[in-house]
Amino acid sequence: MESTEKRQHVKALEKETLLLSLLVSALSAVICMQIISRIGITPNTSIIGALIAMSLARMPFEAMHKFRSLDRQNLVQTMTSGAGFAAANCTLLAVAIFYAYGDLSLLIPMLLGSGLATLIGMHLVYRLFDSELFPATGTWPPGIATAQALIAGDEGGRKGKHLLLGVFLGALGSSKLFTFPALGIAGLPMAGVGIAFIANVYAMLALAIGLLVRGYFHHIAPWAGPILAGIGFENVTDLGKTYIPHGVMIGAGAISLVQAMVIIFRHRKPSAPAGEEAAEQYTVSPETVKKTLSAHIILFALGAVALAVMSGIWTEMPMEKLVIWILWCTFSAIVAPILVGLSAMHSGWFPGFAVTIIFLSLGVFMGFPPHALILLTGYVASTGPCFADMGYDLKTGWIVRGRGSDPAYEMDGRRQQVISELIGAFIAVGVTALLMNMHFKLDMVPPVSKVFAATVKAGLNPEILRQLVIASVFGAALQFAGGAKKALGILFATGLLIRNPIYGAGLLVALLIRLPLEKNFKPELEIYGGGLVAGDGIYGFVNALIRSFL
Repeated sequence: MESTEKRQHVKALEKETLLLSLLVSALSAVICMQIISRIGITPNTSIIGALIAMSLARMPFEAMHKFRSLDRQNLVQTMTSGAGFAAANCTLLAVAIFYAYGDLSLLIPMLLGSGLATLIGMHLVYRLFDSELFPATGTWPPGIATAQALIAGDEGGRKGKHLLLGVFLGALGSSKLFTFPALGIAGLPMAGVGIAFIANVYAMLALAIGLLVRGYFHHIAPWAGPILAGIGFENVTDLGKTYIPHGVMIGAGAISLVQAMVIIFRHRKPSAPAGEEAAEQYTVSPETVKKTLSAHIILFALGAVALAVMSGIWTEMPMEKLVIWILWCTFSAIVAPILVGLSAMHSGWFPGFAVTIIFLSLGVFMGFPPHALILLTGYVASTGPCFADMGYDLKTGWIVRGRGSDPAYEMDGRRQQVISELIGAFIAVGVTALLMNMHFKLDMVPPVSKVFAATVKAGLNPEILRQLVIASVFGAALQFAGGAKKALGILFATGLLIRNPIYGAGLLVALLIRLPLEKNFKPELEIYGGGLVAGDGIYGFVNALIRSFL
């Protein structure tokens, strides 16, 4: 007789798991706020959360023995990662825009609005994960690295040795031992190498070319300059001082959204006959995706209305302008996490800042007043980062739970993860509320917040709009040519928006290493890739932590 007993996933609200997760998550939020304020970036919080969970499981106390469960470690890691990421990249970043602008009157409405956007963004990726739009089989590189760390720590053996070697090489290569100031190299791009061992080859190639073009444009400007001049860009020697990268992202993003809509709304062929399996099965159907997007558009709209009421900006604009602001907030808030999520899924990079500056720049041209622009920026900026982070954590959980082999168990595990992640967001709001004034007194705010504030102060500039429109044509063409699965336009634009050419070079070298080895050594490449990403993340975290307190 076949057993009907179902596996029960560990509950996120189980007393021991919840208490330990809350303590570690609050500490993660404090540390990540410190790091982004001092360094301008946040480390890979997923892998750090995993290492904390693994360390707790090995403490010589009986109460800690139950944390040897990979599911419990995954829940601790999820909340720890969510709290750290949300506090640094969402709530602190949002309220700090008002500080940088020189007006502290709307800090609380901005904090609450940022918290709302963060929660909705987290729930959105939970509902979309393992759909055709965001498949569980997608790369999500940091998620793979975190899962490899948890599994190797649990199993040990040959796989554990391979992973530890990868971690060691990742940390060693990222260290100051490989710093070459004359070449502009401050450590080797070991995370980039690791991601290239895991992710889609075409996506990585597009990202690498984008990174190299942005980083070394001054070398190719003599022959690229005339081409750009022919389409209206005169005397360009540094892409970072133009809005060309942002325009490419707008074009690629627009086509990507059309491609996403085609995936969601296209008519499916009748089910395959018995005995013929579909190429890939998803636990989230196209119909569920449609309902999810519709529901979250409404949620983002209600959040924008609440933000307008809490802040009082409804008194600063005529009714028709207020309606346009709410509609633009809603549109930006639903589009931003999808664009950020696609980039994060394919490459492990999330261009949250770049995507937000696009919607802010277009908002300037719509004539919104400064307070409305800052609230728009903080709200939209809070939707994408934790969408990406939650995607990584769900990928980790999916691998740990058996790659979807038990659908009921997998769905229950996701539910527990989203509970942990949402609690992490509440922790982030609370920690930010307690510590933001201390950060302001010490002038410790994310550099990105100052850029947003400066953009608001700069106001209307028709040249920006012209650059965005012209450059968008190229991004649209590239994204269309590559198709939705490869995301060439999105990844190329992501590379253009990041000044880190050594990562581009590292990606190319890693792809050259990967190609002859992939056929016979794909599992080993995945393990070493995860180890390199983890080692780079660990070194980056420790290094950033030390620098932030010096």
